[in-house]
Amino acid sequence: MLEVRNLVFHPLENGLEISIIENISFTVEQGEMLVITGPNGGGKSTVARLLMGIETPDSGEILLDGVDITGWSIAQRANAGIGFAFQQPPRFKGMTVKRLLSIAAGCELPESRCCDYLSAVGLCAREYLDREVDNTLSGGEMKRLEIATVLARPHKLCIFDEPEAGIDLWSFSMLVDQFRRLHAEKKQSLILISHQEKIIQMADRIMVIRDGRVAALGPGDEVLPQLLGGEKDCGCTANSPCRA
Repeated sequence: MLEVRNLVFHPLENGLEISIIENISFTVEQGEMLVITGPNGGGKSTVARLLMGIETPDSGEILLDGVDITGWSIAQRANAGIGFAFQQPPRFKGMTVKRLLSIAAGCELPESRCCDYLSAVGLCAREYLDREVDNTLSGGEMKRLEIATVLARPHKLCIFDEPEAGIDLWSFSMLVDQFRRLHAEKKQSLILISHQEKIIQMADRIMVIRDGRVAALGPGDEVLPQLLGGEKDCGCTANSPCRA
């Protein structure tokens, strides 16, 4: 289980302290899917980076299975079972797709297993195995490959930062099906940061972050109607919840 207590993050910008995250607390139970949504610039991705150790909070605690990991490095958190899929995945010139998947899995993967992971995210597997993870891949291809690397290794908690960004509708449908399968297995907890209604609808619980604070947190069937109704000032509509 993940437990987040009173996270605060005030980085310096041009020598001035700015408020990004203010006193955010929440939990994610074993096997639960929490979807984080809300207006752009509200702090959603920053929360994900704090959980992964990419950023360091000014105060607050992050606990995984009761162990305080607030001061742990990215590598320590990864070894403890936290997986992370970036909104804008990094590229690695000179590294093949097959090699990247093997590194993500922690062992040398046979070609057939690599193909399974690539097919799960909508990539024509054998066309990609020997390609380099460089600028020859489009943004959508990189996003799907990034998610495949997370799938290649079992985790206690997987964090996906806007997995729908930059991919076509067909691939998006495949990703939604993959998330449904992961959720149904209940082997790992999932945090998805998303604006997409199809992803939000899958959530056990929904957390809305606005202006660095938790604006709403509760069961999906309670919070989703608020989003679809366009409550408050975030500009949500039935066709585009929380895209403000």
